[in-house]
Amino acid sequence: MTSSATSARRYCLSFTAAGLKPELAAVIAGIYLEAAANWALTKATVLECNALQARSANTGKRLELELRQRLQCLNSRQMELLAKGTSDERTAMAWLAVLKRIEIAADLTREVLLGKLSSLDPVLRRSDMTAFYEDCERDHPELTALAPSSQQKVRSALLQMLRDAGLLSGKAGKGGTLGTVQRPLLSPQVQELVVSDDPALLAGFLLHAPAKPKAKAASKPAAKPKAAAKPAAKKATPAQRAKA
Repeated sequence: MTSSATSARRYCLSFTAAGLKPELAAVIAGIYLEAAANWALTKATVLECNALQARSANTGKRLELELRQRLQCLNSRQMELLAKGTSDERTAMAWLAVLKRIEIAADLTREVLLGKLSSLDPVLRRSDMTAFYEDCERDHPELTALAPSSQQKVRSALLQMLRDAGLLSGKAGKGGTLGTVQRPLLSPQVQELVVSDDPALLAGFLLHAPAKPKAKAASKPAAKPKAAAKPAAKKATPAQRAKA
C-alpha cells in the first residue's frame, strides 16, 4: 500500500458485476482460442450466442465486459489452461486474472490472509476486515465515495471470491468470525505459469515467492607456490682465506 492517496492507483471496483465465475471465464477463454486470439471477435461471439447464459441482454453485456477485462490480463498459456485445464486449474486461472486486474483483492490476500497464516492465526475475523478497509480508505478515497450499500456490496463480493477461489473455508459464525484461511492446492502447471509470469503473484495464492539463489563468490586464484629459499652462502674458513 502506498503512503499517500496521490501516489496510489485507483482501485477497480466494477468487479461486483461478476463473481469469480471460473466456468464462465473458461467459456470465454475457449471462444477466444477458437477466434485466433481476437478479442473483438470473441466479444461479438459471446454476446450473439449468449454464451454466458445471461437472463437479459444487459446482464450479458455486464458479465462479458467484466470477465473480458480480467482475462485480458492473462497471457496465452494461462488462457489455454483456463480453457482446457481441470476444474481446479480453471479456478486458479480465474483467480489469477482477478489478482492482476483487481488490486484490492491482491492487497487483501497479501496483507491480511497471508499475514494470518504467517502468524499462525488462520481465523479471519470481521475486525481484520474492518482494519484492512480503514487502512485502504486512507489511500483510496474512491472507497469512501461509495454509498454504504455499495461499500457492503464490494466487501461481500470480495469475501465470496475468496471462498470460490479456495482461500477461505467455512461460514461466518458467532464472535465475528468469517471463516478459516487456507492455501489452495495448485497443480505444478499452475505454479509454473504463475512463477514464470511474476513470482510476486504467488502471494495471491498464500505462497511465498521462491528465494533467489545466492550468487557464488568468485573463487580466488590459487596462490603461487613460494620459490624455494636459496641456501645461505657458507663463510670461508681462515684456511680457505689464506689460500686465496
